Amino acid sequence: MKRQKNMKLIIKKNDCIYIIAFSPMLTICWLTYSYERRGMVTKIKKLNIFIFINFYFTGIIESKKHGEERVGGTMKTTEQNYSIKEAMLFSQRIAQLSKALWKSIEKDWQQWIKPFDLNINEHHILWIAYHFKGASISEIAKFGVMHVSTAFNFSKKLEERGLLSFSKKQDDKRNTYIELTEKGEEVLLKLMESYDPTQNAVFNGALPLRELYGKFPEILEMMCIIRNIYGDDFMEIFERAFENIKNDFVEQDGKLVKRNAKSQEKEKELTSQSS
Repeated sequence: MKRQKNMKLIIKKNDCIYIIAFSPMLTICWLTYSYERRGMVTKIKKLNIFIFINFYFTGIIESKKHGEERVGGTMKTTEQNYSIKEAMLFSQRIAQLSKALWKSIEKDWQQWIKPFDLNINEHHILWIAYHFKGASISEIAKFGVMHVSTAFNFSKKLEERGLLSFSKKQDDKRNTYIELTEKGEEVLLKLMESYDPTQNAVFNGALPLRELYGKFPEILEMMCIIRNIYGDDFMEIFERAFENIKNDFVEQDGKLVKRNAKSQEKEKELTSQSS
């Protein structure tokens, strides 16, 4: 008992976890010693007990060393396995590369949509509305990475031009929903047809990689970072949009055009026959 008391004194006040853990373990040590003297514990049992004690203490000390602390009955990991310099270098590298990349993307994007008298936010809203087949303003804001007021104001301008229609749902009167009009879809499809990859700096910058590896970069690491920031829903809509492009559009005479209903039916028939 004296050893146990001395052990408590060695431990700092803020290291309460050690005191809680050491008390029962020292009791086991004392019982083992007592039973040993009476010949009630075999050598194997003694060895097992002391091995357990050794691992128990090692686990607690390592947990404390690596920054695990008990908060509200659960173990909260506060381990920092990176340096501040490493963190700053990574975040600034991403920030400055993204800024440089965005400057080029923004310029090419504006040049692409300029003949249709659209800005980037307006084009993005039309894009989301097309793939959603009816989206709320909050969904437009979320997946368009813009403020709700920005999404609403630009959607209103598009409505005034006859490219979007506003509506309310019977089971949801609180949210405002938007849909592409025929005119809006026509504009979006013409935009797809007018896309010229040779006028896109990012495409041209990635072309040597395609020539080297046989495919364009999949930027999986970037997608993982975006998923961790914006969540799974964001990435699901992101993937759905590009899956729709793959399925709904074909290349004809160097242009992207939407498949008509007849060609889609023929393709379905061919695939069903082949299967």
